[in-house]
Amino acid sequence: MSIEIKSVSKTFGAFQALNHVNVNIESGKLVALLGPSGSGKTTLLRIIAGLETPDSGSVLFHNENQEASTIQSGDVGFVFQHYALFRHMNIFENIAFGLKVRPKKIRPSQAAIKEKVFSLLKLVQLENFQNRYPSELSGGQRQRVALARALAIEPKFLLLDEPFGALDAKVRKELRMWLRKLHDEIHITSVFVTHDQEEALEVSDSIVILRNGQVEQVGSPDEVYNKPKTPFVFHFLGDVNLFHGRIQEGKAIIGNVDLDSPEHKDVANTSAIAYVRPYDVEIVRSKELGIPAEIQYIHSTGRNVRIELKRLDTGSLIESVLDQETYRDLNLLPGEEVYLRIKKAKVYLDDFSI
Repeated sequence: MSIEIKSVSKTFGAFQALNHVNVNIESGKLVALLGPSGSGKTTLLRIIAGLETPDSGSVLFHNENQEASTIQSGDVGFVFQHYALFRHMNIFENIAFGLKVRPKKIRPSQAAIKEKVFSLLKLVQLENFQNRYPSELSGGQRQRVALARALAIEPKFLLLDEPFGALDAKVRKELRMWLRKLHDEIHITSVFVTHDQEEALEVSDSIVILRNGQVEQVGSPDEVYNKPKTPFVFHFLGDVNLFHGRIQEGKAIIGNVDLDSPEHKDVANTSAIAYVRPYDVEIVRSKELGIPAEIQYIHSTGRNVRIELKRLDTGSLIESVLDQETYRDLNLLPGEEVYLRIKKAKVYLDDFSI
């Protein structure tokens, strides 16, 4: 089932948490709400869940007005960052809780509850843990139990508030891949909040990027990363180098390098900034091909090598990422003068702000 968020606004005192937010979430998709702290992502999730009431606007669940009681009625499963498991109940009892507290006329039989719980334990790969208590599980296992408990009531929507935020990096990576596989099996419309760009890019079908209570961009991971609509999106989604220059006849003039900028073909003699990922900064030794720079530091990070350089014309710092083979072929040394060539860039006019 789909979710339509129509012109939703929310304030807390003088703070504008959301400002006329419009988002369509397609049925069966896994959607990430991504943004820095204070961008409004958790507030939006809580409004979808019915835990907060918007000051204006509405949320439609499959073209029906969402009511504040939606989460209590069983339409929505909610998974919190800190698990919220019942410590005095074992894992079986935690997962079964939502089924056992249903009104008698719609409560499943004990046999049906047992069958449902064991099928969920298998789904979250905890078949042999039903008699353990939350304190006897790892953080990753507790989060999987929390997810199974949310799924037990067979919700129409699944909402997750930074579900892996309390876990260490290795467990986070394992669990987010597991969540992606799980979603591909159950195909329930799911929305999760995260401030982790890599997590959103790896797991989601679509990403809603929020900033200061407004939507900056909505799109697939490939669209938002490779076709950012604003400098903020480009900067927020990964490391970036900024090259200042000017627009002339559809070209950005950066030092002694010209970059094609056809989207600005009608702009003349205007300040511009080229946004360039570190892996799109090529290091060459031919003076005619690039911008002069001096190597400051070299850091090997496994399969890649990060090179920090200082431009000799402006003094600004630039980062380049090379694969190990290219680095060995170049035989680079700290203090050496080289030249920088920009392989790919996104040019914005200088009146944009981050």
